[in-house]
Amino acid sequence: MTDGRAAPSRRGLLGLGLMAAAATSCGTRTPDPHPSPDSGAASPQRAGLRTENPEKTEQALPGTPDWEITNPGPSGAIEGFTDRVSVLPGEQLGLHVSTPAAAYTISAYRIGWYGGARARLIWRREHVPGTKQAAPHVDGTTRTVLTGWQRTVAVDTSGWPEGAYLVRLDAEDGSGQRYVPLTVRSATTAGRTVVMSAPATWQAYNEWGGYSLYNGPTGGLATRSLKVTFDRPYGYDHGAGLFLVYEAPLVALAERLGLPLAYTTGIDVAREPGLLHGATAVLSLGHDEYWSPEQRANVVAARDAGTNLAILGANCCFRRVRFEPSDVGPDRTVVCYKDAWAKDPGHQAGAPATTDFRAGSGADPESSMLGVIYDGYPVDAPYVVGSPDHWAFEGTGVAAGASFPHLVGVEYDKVDTAFPTPRPIEVIAHSPVVCEGRHSYADTAYYTVPSGAGVFATGTMRWVETLDANGPGGTSADHGIDAKAGDLVRKVTENVLRTFAAGPAGRAHPARDNLAAVYGGQ
Repeated sequence: MTDGRAAPSRRGLLGLGLMAAAATSCGTRTPDPHPSPDSGAASPQRAGLRTENPEKTEQALPGTPDWEITNPGPSGAIEGFTDRVSVLPGEQLGLHVSTPAAAYTISAYRIGWYGGARARLIWRREHVPGTKQAAPHVDGTTRTVLTGWQRTVAVDTSGWPEGAYLVRLDAEDGSGQRYVPLTVRSATTAGRTVVMSAPATWQAYNEWGGYSLYNGPTGGLATRSLKVTFDRPYGYDHGAGLFLVYEAPLVALAERLGLPLAYTTGIDVAREPGLLHGATAVLSLGHDEYWSPEQRANVVAARDAGTNLAILGANCCFRRVRFEPSDVGPDRTVVCYKDAWAKDPGHQAGAPATTDFRAGSGADPESSMLGVIYDGYPVDAPYVVGSPDHWAFEGTGVAAGASFPHLVGVEYDKVDTAFPTPRPIEVIAHSPVVCEGRHSYADTAYYTVPSGAGVFATGTMRWVETLDANGPGGTSADHGIDAKAGDLVRKVTENVLRTFAAGPAGRAHPARDNLAAVYGGQ
């Protein structure tokens, strides 16, 4: 998201398209029996320990339809954060919870596909003593919200399957509920499609405590944070951050397809240069704006070794950030000075500028990795098919010029050869937009590289949330996107995921450069 505008509230995000209604569970199967109170980890049978075909084993288990929050309660009723953004199965994590309630329950739900249900209860602990923690304070220099909260409970993840999780906190007096997101990550990604969660972007938009990388008390840049920390709850979606809108629908689809999956975060990819070795594909999800140079370098290295890359959103890899430790642990602080990058002490000491990748010292536009480049905000426009014979559209029945209202928004990308652009590149959807009076296009594009890897970019931020579009459309909560658009996006995404899971896509499907036909003279 460009600066100069306030990052909207939850309801404002719905209206703009930066958020949407949280995904719902439609399962009717019997919930998995709860682990006994204070049992630590669930039994291996309940946890669904991975065997020869772990995805099939896990998805064969019954889901838990009542995972969603129905009673968030007032601000401060209960909230918390983990001291680890991600853990390997079996590692311990700490929860830092604040509540005036005498006791609360912790439930860990794995988000996925369970015969239609979107989650399964993996672990539960009841009657945890409640503690009301101190009010946060704000660092006077960086305007970082600091909680200083003490760890209230240790959680052993032994027996937890890899995956995306929401830990739910329920005050036992009924005063409120909140989520805490967590990734139980994969130690290896070889032979798998990698779901790469984007917590750095969630944290950039997090306004808990009154500050984000966009806003401060004045609602603008002058008082925004220069650094934000994971040592605080998320303010959006009852504590879920941006996960439910921009990631959960894709996780559900990928698991429904039965693909071999690995789970990680952008922070882990940055920290571990060899993590993506042998991966068949890496998935960047709906809103994945904030990357470190290390994350980008490691993804590019994987692409150049034959790993496919799918950008299932827009405005990806736009901001260059640095991770720093907090009092709780390493890589707990996201640093992004943006236009004030020259004043960043870290940059003055030799670190890359924390600003847009295309700007400032060491400018390196994101288009060299993505094929497309961020072009604007806000828009709301139809998605227009340009190349219906492309393999990504197989089975959709679309014709050239087929149009799907409201699918392009609220941010969008295009192919622009004024920036570094890999060739050959193929634009398969070319959608006219008007952004604050400026006429442009949103492009879905596909390019291939000598390693055989294929790179697919949707060009619209609404792609992942449209995976849940099943109704007639027409409401502000779904941007007016209807089931027809949902069917298209689901089928195209399935085609991309299946093709990318089979190995380097460019070997079977080399890109056919068509920029001259689409844009003329390129």
